[in-house]
Amino acid sequence: MSRKYFGTDGIRGRTNQWPMTAELAMKVGMAAGKHFQRGTHRHRVVIGKDTRLSGYMVENALVAGFTAVGMDVVQFGPIPTPAVALLAHSMRADLGVMISASHNPYFDNGIKLFGPDGYKLSDEDELKIEAMLEQEIPPAASQDIGRARRVEDARGRYIHAVKSSFPADLRLDGLKIVVDCANGAAYQVAPSALWELGAEVVAVGVTPNGININDQCGSTAPHLLQETVVASGADIGIALDGDADRLIVVDEHGTIVDGDQIMALIAGNFARAGTLRGGGLVATVMSNLGLERFLIGQGMALERTKVGDRYVLERMREGGFNVGGEQSGHMILSDYATTGDGTVAALQVLAALVRSGRPASEVLHQFDPVPQLLKNVRFSGGKPLEHEDVKRVIAQAEAELSGSGRLVIRPSGTEPVIRVMAEGDREEQVKDVVERICDAVAKAAA
Repeated sequence: MSRKYFGTDGIRGRTNQWPMTAELAMKVGMAAGKHFQRGTHRHRVVIGKDTRLSGYMVENALVAGFTAVGMDVVQFGPIPTPAVALLAHSMRADLGVMISASHNPYFDNGIKLFGPDGYKLSDEDELKIEAMLEQEIPPAASQDIGRARRVEDARGRYIHAVKSSFPADLRLDGLKIVVDCANGAAYQVAPSALWELGAEVVAVGVTPNGININDQCGSTAPHLLQETVVASGADIGIALDGDADRLIVVDEHGTIVDGDQIMALIAGNFARAGTLRGGGLVATVMSNLGLERFLIGQGMALERTKVGDRYVLERMREGGFNVGGEQSGHMILSDYATTGDGTVAALQVLAALVRSGRPASEVLHQFDPVPQLLKNVRFSGGKPLEHEDVKRVIAQAEAELSGSGRLVIRPSGTEPVIRVMAEGDREEQVKDVVERICDAVAKAAA
Protein backbone atom coordinates (compact mmCIF):
# COMPACT_ATOMS: atom_id res chain seq x y z
CA MET A 1 0.00 0.00 0.00
CA SER A 2 1.46 3.39 -1.00
CA ARG A 3 1.62 6.27 1.46
CA LYS A 4 -0.82 9.13 1.06
CA TYR A 5 -0.34 11.09 4.28
CA PHE A 6 2.77 9.88 6.12
CA GLY A 7 6.21 10.89 4.85
CA THR A 8 9.64 10.07 6.22
CA ASP A 9 8.84 11.85 9.49
CA GLY A 10 5.11 11.78 10.14
CA ILE A 11 2.53 13.93 8.41
CA ARG A 12 3.72 17.37 7.33
CA GLY A 13 2.52 20.23 5.18
CA ARG A 14 1.46 23.86 4.99
CA THR A 15 -1.15 24.62 7.60
CA ASN A 16 -4.74 25.15 6.52
CA GLN A 17 -3.90 23.38 3.27
CA TRP A 18 -4.48 19.68 2.76
CA PRO A 19 -3.33 17.54 4.48
CA MET A 20 -2.33 19.80 7.38
CA THR A 21 -5.85 20.92 8.27
CA ALA A 22 -7.82 20.83 11.49
CA GLU A 23 -10.18 18.35 9.83
CA LEU A 24 -7.43 15.83 9.09
CA ALA A 25 -5.76 16.38 12.47
CA MET A 26 -8.99 15.41 14.21
CA LYS A 27 -9.28 12.34 11.97
CA VAL A 28 -5.68 11.39 12.78
CA GLY A 29 -6.52 11.63 16.47
CA MET A 30 -9.50 9.34 16.01
CA ALA A 31 -7.63 6.84 13.83
CA ALA A 32 -4.46 6.69 15.95
CA GLY A 33 -6.56 6.57 19.11
CA LYS A 34 -8.57 3.62 17.83
CA HIS A 35 -5.46 1.83 16.58
CA PHE A 36 -3.75 2.03 19.96
CA GLN A 37 -6.74 1.01 22.05
CA ARG A 38 -5.54 -2.39 23.15
CA GLY A 39 -6.79 -4.03 26.28
CA THR A 40 -9.39 -2.89 28.80
CA HIS A 41 -7.37 -0.24 30.67
CA ARG A 42 -8.07 3.48 30.49
CA HIS A 43 -6.10 4.62 27.44
CA ARG A 44 -3.89 7.71 27.44
CA VAL A 45 -2.09 9.84 24.85
CA VAL A 46 0.47 12.56 25.58
CA ILE A 47 0.82 15.58 23.29
CA GLY A 48 3.65 18.08 22.95
CA LYS A 49 4.23 20.83 20.41
CA ASP A 50 6.72 23.43 19.28
CA THR A 51 6.03 27.17 19.20
CA ARG A 52 4.22 27.60 15.86
CA LEU A 53 1.07 29.67 15.83
CA SER A 54 -0.77 26.80 14.15
CA GLY A 55 0.09 24.50 17.05
CA TYR A 56 -2.99 25.69 18.92
CA MET A 57 -5.26 24.69 16.04
CA VAL A 58 -3.64 21.32 15.43
CA GLU A 59 -3.49 20.48 19.13
CA ASN A 60 -7.15 21.25 19.75
CA ALA A 61 -8.18 19.21 16.71
CA LEU A 62 -6.11 16.23 17.87
CA VAL A 63 -7.55 16.48 21.39
CA ALA A 64 -11.04 16.44 19.92
CA GLY A 65 -10.22 13.34 17.88
CA PHE A 66 -8.57 11.41 20.69
CA THR A 67 -11.25 12.18 23.27
CA ALA A 68 -13.98 11.38 20.75
CA VAL A 69 -12.78 7.77 20.57
CA GLY A 70 -12.34 7.47 24.32
CA MET A 71 -8.67 8.29 24.94
CA ASP A 72 -7.59 10.54 27.81
CA VAL A 73 -5.19 13.29 26.76
CA VAL A 74 -2.26 14.82 28.62
CA GLN A 75 -1.01 18.10 27.11
CA PHE A 76 2.55 19.30 27.73
CA GLY A 77 2.65 22.56 25.78
CA PRO A 78 5.93 23.56 24.06
CA ILE A 79 8.48 20.81 24.61
CA PRO A 80 11.12 19.05 22.46
CA THR A 81 10.25 16.02 20.36
CA PRO A 82 12.54 13.72 22.42
CA ALA A 83 10.72 14.85 25.56
CA VAL A 84 7.44 13.54 24.13
CA ALA A 85 9.09 10.20 23.35
CA LEU A 86 10.58 10.02 26.86
CA LEU A 87 7.38 10.97 28.69
CA ALA A 88 5.14 8.75 26.57
CA HIS A 89 7.13 5.81 27.89
CA SER A 90 7.63 7.00 31.48
CA MET A 91 3.97 7.99 31.91
CA ARG A 92 2.82 4.59 30.60
CA ALA A 93 0.93 6.26 27.76
CA ASP A 94 -0.41 4.26 24.84
CA LEU A 95 0.70 6.88 22.34
CA GLY A 96 2.78 10.06 22.10
CA VAL A 97 2.23 12.91 19.66
CA MET A 98 4.53 15.78 18.73
CA ILE A 99 3.08 18.68 16.75
CA SER A 100 5.97 20.12 14.78
CA ALA A 101 7.41 20.59 11.31
CA SER A 102 10.92 20.42 12.75
CA HIS A 103 13.24 22.81 10.87
CA ASN A 104 10.57 24.06 8.43
CA PRO A 105 9.22 27.65 8.48
CA TYR A 106 6.34 28.60 10.79
CA PHE A 107 3.65 28.23 8.12
CA ASP A 108 4.27 24.47 7.97
CA ASN A 109 3.33 22.03 10.68
CA GLY A 110 3.36 18.30 11.22
CA ILE A 111 2.22 15.40 13.36
CA LYS A 112 4.76 12.85 14.63
CA LEU A 113 3.54 9.74 16.43
CA PHE A 114 5.34 7.62 19.02
CA GLY A 115 4.32 4.24 20.35
CA PRO A 116 4.07 3.29 24.03
CA ASP A 117 7.77 2.29 23.98
CA GLY A 118 8.80 5.84 23.04
CA TYR A 119 9.89 4.89 19.50
CA LYS A 120 8.49 6.32 16.28
CA LEU A 121 5.82 4.18 14.71
CA SER A 122 6.70 1.39 12.32
CA ASP A 123 5.72 1.52 8.67
CA GLU A 124 3.12 -1.13 9.44
CA ASP A 125 1.42 0.98 12.13
CA GLU A 126 1.47 4.10 9.94
CA LEU A 127 -0.10 2.26 7.02
CA LYS A 128 -2.85 0.89 9.25
CA ILE A 129 -3.61 4.39 10.53
CA GLU A 130 -3.60 5.69 6.93
CA ALA A 131 -6.14 3.06 5.95
CA MET A 132 -8.41 4.14 8.81
CA LEU A 133 -8.26 7.77 7.64
CA GLU A 134 -10.18 6.70 4.54
CA GLN A 135 -12.95 5.08 6.62
CA GLU A 136 -15.68 6.12 9.03
CA ILE A 137 -14.32 5.78 12.56
CA PRO A 138 -16.97 5.02 15.17
CA PRO A 139 -16.83 7.39 18.17
CA ALA A 140 -17.01 6.23 21.77
CA ALA A 141 -20.27 6.05 23.65
CA SER A 142 -21.18 9.27 25.45
CA GLN A 143 -20.10 7.96 28.85
CA ASP A 144 -16.74 6.81 27.47
CA ILE A 145 -15.54 10.10 25.96
CA GLY A 146 -11.98 10.89 27.04
CA ARG A 147 -10.80 13.66 29.35
CA ALA A 148 -8.00 16.16 28.74
CA ARG A 149 -5.67 17.91 31.17
CA ARG A 150 -2.38 19.79 31.13
CA VAL A 151 0.77 18.74 32.98
CA GLU A 152 2.83 21.75 34.02
CA ASP A 153 6.03 19.99 35.14
CA ALA A 154 6.80 18.19 31.86
CA ARG A 155 9.71 20.50 31.07
CA GLY A 156 11.21 19.91 34.51
CA ARG A 157 10.98 16.15 34.07
CA TYR A 158 12.77 16.40 30.73
CA ILE A 159 15.52 18.67 32.07
CA HIS A 160 16.21 16.13 34.83
CA ALA A 161 16.45 13.31 32.27
CA VAL A 162 18.76 15.31 30.01
CA LYS A 163 21.09 16.20 32.86
CA SER A 164 21.22 12.53 33.86
CA SER A 165 22.91 11.78 30.53
CA PHE A 166 25.86 14.00 31.47
CA PRO A 167 28.74 12.30 33.35
CA ALA A 168 28.20 12.61 37.09
CA ASP A 169 31.84 13.50 37.74
CA LEU A 170 31.83 16.53 35.42
CA ARG A 171 30.49 20.07 35.52
CA LEU A 172 30.37 22.86 32.97
CA ASP A 173 31.87 25.48 35.28
CA GLY A 174 34.13 27.88 33.42
CA LEU A 175 32.60 27.22 30.01
CA LYS A 176 30.84 30.02 28.17
CA ILE A 177 28.27 28.44 25.87
CA VAL A 178 26.03 30.09 23.29
CA VAL A 179 22.84 28.11 22.71
CA ASP A 180 20.49 28.94 19.82
CA CYS A 181 17.06 27.39 20.37
CA ALA A 182 15.59 28.49 17.02
CA ASN A 183 12.69 30.19 18.83
CA GLY A 184 11.39 26.66 19.08
CA ALA A 185 10.45 23.91 21.48
CA ALA A 186 13.67 23.96 23.55
CA TYR A 187 13.67 27.70 24.25
CA GLN A 188 13.25 27.06 27.98
CA VAL A 189 14.71 23.60 28.60
CA ALA A 190 18.07 23.76 26.80
CA PRO A 191 19.38 26.97 28.45
CA SER A 192 18.10 25.75 31.82
CA ALA A 193 19.85 22.37 31.57
CA LEU A 194 23.17 23.99 30.63
CA TRP A 195 22.90 26.59 33.42
CA GLU A 196 22.05 23.95 36.02
CA LEU A 197 25.21 22.06 35.03
CA GLY A 198 27.28 25.15 35.76
CA ALA A 199 27.80 26.81 32.37
CA GLU A 200 27.72 30.51 31.63
CA VAL A 201 24.91 30.56 29.09
CA VAL A 202 24.30 33.06 26.32
CA ALA A 203 20.87 32.18 24.93
CA VAL A 204 19.57 33.31 21.54
CA GLY A 205 16.47 32.24 19.64
CA VAL A 206 14.52 32.10 22.91
CA THR A 207 11.73 34.64 22.23
CA PRO A 208 9.13 32.72 20.22
CA ASN A 209 6.14 34.66 18.93
CA GLY A 210 4.45 31.98 16.84
CA ILE A 211 5.96 32.96 13.51
CA ASN A 212 9.72 33.33 14.14
CA ILE A 213 10.55 29.65 14.65
CA ASN A 214 13.64 28.71 12.56
CA ASP A 215 13.62 32.27 11.15
CA GLN A 216 17.28 33.16 10.54
CA CYS A 217 18.25 31.12 13.58
CA GLY A 218 18.70 27.53 14.74
CA SER A 219 20.60 24.62 13.24
CA THR A 220 19.54 25.34 9.66
CA ALA A 221 20.61 29.01 9.82
CA PRO A 222 23.69 28.96 12.06
CA HIS A 223 25.05 32.40 11.10
CA LEU A 224 23.43 33.96 14.21
CA LEU A 225 25.18 31.37 16.37
CA GLN A 226 28.49 31.94 14.61
CA GLU A 227 28.30 35.70 15.08
CA THR A 228 27.28 35.44 18.72
CA VAL A 229 30.01 32.95 19.62
CA VAL A 230 32.73 35.17 18.15
CA ALA A 231 31.29 38.43 19.50
CA SER A 232 30.83 37.08 23.03
CA GLY A 233 34.14 35.21 23.18
CA ALA A 234 32.33 31.95 23.94
CA ASP A 235 34.06 28.58 24.10
CA ILE A 236 31.48 26.82 21.93
CA GLY A 237 28.07 27.29 20.34
CA ILE A 238 25.13 24.90 20.13
CA ALA A 239 22.25 25.24 17.66
CA LEU A 240 19.03 23.22 17.84
CA ASP A 241 16.17 23.17 15.37
CA GLY A 242 12.49 23.91 15.92
CA ASP A 243 11.70 20.68 17.76
CA ALA A 244 15.22 20.19 19.20
CA ASP A 245 15.97 16.76 17.76
CA ARG A 246 18.79 18.17 15.62
CA LEU A 247 22.19 19.61 16.63
CA ILE A 248 24.82 21.69 14.89
CA VAL A 249 27.89 22.93 16.78
CA VAL A 250 30.12 25.96 16.24
CA ASP A 251 33.66 26.14 17.62
CA GLU A 252 35.25 29.17 19.31
CA HIS A 253 36.26 30.60 15.91
CA GLY A 254 32.71 30.40 14.54
CA THR A 255 33.43 27.38 12.33
CA ILE A 256 30.44 25.08 11.77
CA VAL A 257 30.75 21.45 12.85
CA ASP A 258 28.21 19.11 11.24
CA GLY A 259 26.68 15.85 12.35
CA ASP A 260 29.39 13.69 10.81
CA GLN A 261 32.12 15.24 12.97
CA ILE A 262 29.88 15.04 16.05
CA MET A 263 29.16 11.34 15.46
CA ALA A 264 32.87 10.64 14.96
CA LEU A 265 33.70 12.38 18.24
CA ILE A 266 31.03 10.61 20.27
CA ALA A 267 31.67 7.17 18.77
CA GLY A 268 35.40 7.52 19.38
CA ASN A 269 34.89 8.53 22.99
CA PHE A 270 32.46 5.68 23.57
CA ALA A 271 34.92 3.23 22.00
CA ARG A 272 37.77 4.37 24.25
CA ALA A 273 35.48 4.10 27.28
CA GLY A 274 34.40 0.59 26.27
CA THR A 275 30.75 1.61 25.96
CA LEU A 276 30.36 1.62 22.16
CA ARG A 277 28.03 -1.11 20.95
CA GLY A 278 27.68 -2.56 17.48
CA GLY A 279 31.33 -2.04 16.57
CA GLY A 280 30.74 1.38 15.01
CA LEU A 281 27.87 3.68 14.17
CA VAL A 282 24.90 3.99 11.83
CA ALA A 283 24.49 6.93 9.46
CA THR A 284 22.73 7.59 6.17
CA VAL A 285 23.92 7.53 2.58
CA MET A 286 24.47 11.30 2.86
CA SER A 287 27.29 11.08 5.43
CA ASN A 288 30.70 12.07 4.10
CA LEU A 289 33.14 9.49 2.79
CA GLY A 290 35.70 11.04 5.12
CA LEU A 291 33.70 9.81 8.10
CA GLU A 292 33.72 6.27 6.75
CA ARG A 293 37.47 6.35 6.18
CA PHE A 294 38.08 7.80 9.65
CA LEU A 295 36.02 5.09 11.36
CA ILE A 296 37.75 2.30 9.43
CA GLY A 297 41.10 3.74 10.46
CA GLN A 298 39.97 3.62 14.09
CA GLY A 299 38.80 0.01 13.81
CA MET A 300 35.11 0.94 13.67
CA ALA A 301 32.46 0.32 11.04
CA LEU A 302 29.99 2.65 9.36
CA GLU A 303 26.64 1.19 8.37
CA ARG A 304 24.55 3.31 6.02
CA THR A 305 20.78 3.55 5.66
CA LYS A 306 18.47 5.55 3.44
CA VAL A 307 17.80 9.12 4.53
CA GLY A 308 15.62 9.56 7.61
CA ASP A 309 16.43 9.20 11.28
CA ARG A 310 13.73 6.54 11.62
CA TYR A 311 15.73 4.27 9.29
CA VAL A 312 18.92 4.98 11.23
CA LEU A 313 17.16 3.99 14.43
CA GLU A 314 15.71 0.82 12.89
CA ARG A 315 19.19 -0.35 11.91
CA MET A 316 20.58 0.63 15.31
CA ARG A 317 17.99 -1.53 17.04
CA GLU A 318 18.54 -4.44 14.65
CA GLY A 319 22.33 -4.37 15.01
CA GLY A 320 22.65 -3.38 18.65
CA PHE A 321 24.29 0.00 17.91
CA ASN A 322 24.10 2.85 20.43
CA VAL A 323 25.39 5.71 18.24
CA GLY A 324 23.77 6.87 15.03
CA GLY A 325 22.59 9.94 13.21
CA GLU A 326 22.61 12.11 10.14
CA GLN A 327 25.02 14.63 8.70
CA SER A 328 22.26 17.22 9.08
CA GLY A 329 22.50 16.92 12.85
CA HIS A 330 20.01 14.30 13.97
CA MET A 331 21.88 12.46 16.72
CA ILE A 332 20.51 9.25 18.23
CA LEU A 333 22.24 8.01 21.37
CA SER A 334 20.13 5.04 22.37
CA ASP A 335 21.68 4.74 25.83
CA TYR A 336 19.80 7.93 26.69
CA ALA A 337 16.94 8.42 24.22
CA THR A 338 14.61 6.56 21.88
CA THR A 339 14.81 9.21 19.17
CA GLY A 340 17.08 12.04 18.06
CA ASP A 341 17.89 14.46 20.88
CA GLY A 342 19.99 17.53 20.13
CA THR A 343 20.43 18.54 23.76
CA VAL A 344 21.59 15.08 24.89
CA ALA A 345 24.07 14.95 22.00
CA ALA A 346 25.31 18.44 22.87
CA LEU A 347 26.02 17.32 26.43
CA GLN A 348 28.16 14.46 25.13
CA VAL A 349 30.14 16.95 23.04
CA LEU A 350 30.52 19.23 26.07
CA ALA A 351 31.68 16.30 28.22
CA ALA A 352 34.42 15.59 25.67
CA LEU A 353 35.39 19.26 25.71
CA VAL A 354 35.63 19.36 29.52
CA ARG A 355 37.63 16.13 29.75
CA SER A 356 40.11 17.21 27.09
CA GLY A 357 40.82 20.69 28.42
CA ARG A 358 41.49 21.73 24.81
CA PRO A 359 39.70 24.29 22.58
CA ALA A 360 36.58 23.21 20.74
CA SER A 361 38.31 23.70 17.37
CA GLU A 362 40.77 20.94 18.26
CA VAL A 363 38.31 18.57 19.91
CA LEU A 364 35.61 18.80 17.26
CA HIS A 365 37.77 18.32 14.17
CA GLN A 366 37.97 14.54 13.91
CA PHE A 367 38.64 14.08 10.17
CA ASP A 368 39.03 15.97 6.92
CA PRO A 369 35.86 15.58 4.85
CA VAL A 370 36.22 14.82 1.17
CA PRO A 371 34.70 17.33 -1.29
CA GLN A 372 30.94 16.85 -1.36
CA LEU A 373 28.24 18.67 -3.31
CA LEU A 374 24.46 18.38 -3.03
CA LYS A 375 22.02 20.05 -5.43
CA ASN A 376 18.25 19.83 -5.75
CA VAL A 377 16.31 19.72 -9.02
CA ARG A 378 12.63 20.62 -8.71
CA PHE A 379 10.15 18.84 -10.98
CA SER A 380 6.41 19.14 -11.52
CA GLY A 381 5.50 15.56 -12.29
CA GLY A 382 6.50 12.27 -13.82
CA LYS A 383 9.52 10.16 -12.94
CA PRO A 384 12.63 11.84 -14.37
CA LEU A 385 14.98 9.28 -12.81
CA GLU A 386 13.47 6.61 -15.06
CA HIS A 387 14.33 8.54 -18.24
CA GLU A 388 16.91 6.73 -20.40
CA ASP A 389 19.12 9.83 -20.83
CA VAL A 390 19.23 10.33 -17.06
CA LYS A 391 20.11 6.69 -16.48
CA ARG A 392 22.93 6.94 -19.03
CA VAL A 393 24.46 10.06 -17.43
CA ILE A 394 24.23 8.51 -13.96
CA ALA A 395 25.94 5.33 -15.15
CA GLN A 396 28.78 7.37 -16.66
CA ALA A 397 29.20 9.32 -13.43
CA GLU A 398 29.28 6.16 -11.31
CA ALA A 399 32.02 4.74 -13.52
CA GLU A 400 34.07 7.94 -13.21
CA LEU A 401 33.80 7.99 -9.41
CA SER A 402 34.42 4.27 -8.95
CA GLY A 403 36.98 3.69 -6.23
CA SER A 404 37.43 7.35 -5.34
CA GLY A 405 33.97 8.66 -4.52
CA ARG A 406 30.24 8.09 -4.20
CA LEU A 407 27.05 9.15 -5.90
CA VAL A 408 23.64 9.39 -4.17
CA ILE A 409 20.56 10.36 -6.15
CA ARG A 410 17.12 10.21 -4.59
CA PRO A 411 13.69 11.83 -4.66
CA SER A 412 12.90 13.89 -1.56
CA GLY A 413 10.42 12.35 0.83
CA THR A 414 8.85 15.73 1.65
CA GLU A 415 8.83 17.84 -1.54
CA PRO A 416 8.90 17.39 -5.36
CA VAL A 417 12.67 17.57 -5.85
CA ILE A 418 15.40 15.17 -6.91
CA ARG A 419 18.46 15.40 -4.65
CA VAL A 420 21.79 14.83 -6.41
CA MET A 421 24.85 14.32 -4.22
CA ALA A 422 28.37 13.39 -5.23
CA GLU A 423 31.61 13.25 -3.31
CA GLY A 424 35.15 12.31 -4.18
CA ASP A 425 38.79 13.19 -3.77
CA ARG A 426 38.79 15.73 -6.62
CA GLU A 427 36.50 18.75 -6.13
CA GLU A 428 36.33 19.68 -9.81
CA GLN A 429 35.24 16.17 -10.74
CA VAL A 430 32.52 16.24 -8.09
CA LYS A 431 31.15 19.57 -9.38
CA ASP A 432 31.21 18.35 -12.98
CA VAL A 433 29.38 15.12 -12.14
CA VAL A 434 26.64 16.89 -10.18
CA GLU A 435 26.09 19.53 -12.88
CA ARG A 436 25.79 16.93 -15.63
CA ILE A 437 23.26 14.86 -13.70
CA CYS A 438 21.22 17.90 -12.67
CA ASP A 439 21.09 19.08 -16.28
CA ALA A 440 19.92 15.66 -17.43
CA VAL A 441 17.23 15.48 -14.74
CA ALA A 442 16.02 19.00 -15.50
CA LYS A 443 15.69 18.22 -19.22
CA ALA A 444 13.85 14.96 -18.50
CA ALA A 445 11.48 16.77 -16.15
CA ALA A 446 10.74 19.63 -18.59
